[in-house]
Amino acid sequence: MLYALSKSLGSEEGYAEVKACLTSPLAKFVTWGLLSALMYHLVAGVRHLIMDMGIGETLEGGKLGSKIVIAISVVVIVLAGVWIW
Repeated sequence: MLYALSKSLGSEEGYAEVKACLTSPLAKFVTWGLLSALMYHLVAGVRHLIMDMGIGETLEGGKLGSKIVIAISVVVIVLAGVWIW
């Protein structure tokens, strides 16, 4: 992805090549996979920041927090998929 960014910013021809390459279903799937991992990591990171404030540190709170993280992540990942396709 960094190579594609560099190439697209280099020239108009590079931008056109990257744009054509990223319209393939495989490229969209890879992009969606990368975004999915980043979105899950972001949501889980927010959960850990909340836990650092002392909220949800018990076993029951941890279980509930992990279920909430998974639910929010699924919603965000589906939205990312809709946005990409």
